[in-house]
Amino acid sequence: MLSLKNLWVEYGDKVVLERISLDITEGSFVSIIGPSGAGKSSLLRVILGQERPTRGSITLDGTPLPAECGPDRGVVFQRYSVFPHLTVIGNTLLGLEFSASPFAARLFGSQRRAAVGEAEAMLESVGLADSRHLYPAQMSGGMQQRLAIAQALIKRPRILLLDEPFGALDPGIRADMHTLITQLWREHGLTIIMVTHDIKEAFSLGTRVLTLDKRRHDPHAPHRYGAGVVYDLALTRKAAMIAEQASITIDANHNNGHD
Repeated sequence: MLSLKNLWVEYGDKVVLERISLDITEGSFVSIIGPSGAGKSSLLRVILGQERPTRGSITLDGTPLPAECGPDRGVVFQRYSVFPHLTVIGNTLLGLEFSASPFAARLFGSQRRAAVGEAEAMLESVGLADSRHLYPAQMSGGMQQRLAIAQALIKRPRILLLDEPFGALDPGIRADMHTLITQLWREHGLTIIMVTHDIKEAFSLGTRVLTLDKRRHDPHAPHRYGAGVVYDLALTRKAAMIAEQASITIDANHNNGHD
């Protein structure tokens, strides 16, 4: 689905990433690990469209990926990217409002009722159905991150990008978030690309684990060479198990008369 060919990212004379070539299958969960400064977040920003690669190309289904953020890609950052002046339902509605009414960002009548229903269903799926009228300052870190996930998914993206999304959470809350993101990944048929420093998290969640690091070093010019993919591990047994579970879920829904 997503293809990166000979991707380079440079800032002036500093090379951050070099020779990145990847093919990412639809429905996969790709974990990216590596030392600090290896360009993991830079790679995510390029896929998101926040930055343009210096060289190389990115295609989605064979078509060049627009060099701008679009509804086909959602993102969740480590710091809660929610609007403090909006309630939970207001934060979740915002993407729908901007999409349907780009100038006023306001919906009325039947359009608003439909959007509110969609937002409430999304809040239900992330466990915030009873918190729709709260403001972010009234919520825990885990709740705010659930809200950020609802924001990212409300536009039904095909690709969900996660940049250290659980790094600031306590271990217990982090485990709950792992369960949540795995459930949403299966239910929504997402392709997920996640940056993490936690190797255990990378292997427990991912169907594929990539390690970014520098293959070449020049002590006299440390910024001369960028990082590339030094390990690419496909967790094939886990991927097959998840595909089988998804198939069972689809068959069960079909037999119960659900779309």
